Amino acid sequence: MATLAIRDLHVSIETDQGTKPILRGVDLTIAEGETHAVMGPNGSGKSTLAYTIAGHPRYHVDSGSITLDGQDVLAMTVDERARAGLFLAMQYPVEIPGVTVSNFLRTAKTAIDGTAPAIRGWVKDVRGSMEALRMDQTFAERNVNEGFSGGEKKRHEILQLELLKPRFAVLDETDSGLDVDALKVVSEGVNRAKDSTGLGVLLITHYTRILRYIEPDFVHVFVAGRVAEEGGPELADRLEDEGYDRFLTAEATA
Repeated sequence: MATLAIRDLHVSIETDQGTKPILRGVDLTIAEGETHAVMGPNGSGKSTLAYTIAGHPRYHVDSGSITLDGQDVLAMTVDERARAGLFLAMQYPVEIPGVTVSNFLRTAKTAIDGTAPAIRGWVKDVRGSMEALRMDQTFAERNVNEGFSGGEKKRHEILQLELLKPRFAVLDETDSGLDVDALKVVSEGVNRAKDSTGLGVLLITHYTRILRYIEPDFVHVFVAGRVAEEGGPELADRLEDEGYDRFLTAEATA
């Protein structure tokens, strides 16, 4: 069974005021087929964890490790991480003017697999995924994220997820900016990907509403760069009722 393991991870960034520690000893293990929800207040380090896994150069790993089936992820370049099976759905997907969605998807698939997909089967797969995500077929000829609504950007992220078939997906606040209908469609896409490939999911969110559609096996509460508490789906329900006050109070008095 494939495993993504994070051990005693400490991460910092450089700011105008000097080095700022963000993650302060994170331990987290995700097995194939599991869904882990990471919840917490703003500034708690959730997105830092996501971008560190993906290899964003802004984030400096001071100590600790990230391994994928025993392989050192931190020693990999960004493209090597993607080829190893790691995927990041970004909170704020960037525009790529001049590159169509269809060209972007096929180029990405070719880079990850090492060979270009057969045209006939690939076109069928793309059309099928777009239909399931309720995306008009003309979407494929638009430039990546250029002029996209928030919902279109998030559907495009999940379209990539379905077609690229990673082993582990980090979804960084994929629910932000989505109305109820779009949230359901996007969640269904994540569930399809998980059911068809045994995908492991690290789902970062502020709110429990997406967890009504993507049921977590484990919930982790992030506060001040640490995992403050862990539990099952019932922990998310408790957070819905109580918020994060008890964690913030404990951190302030620690």
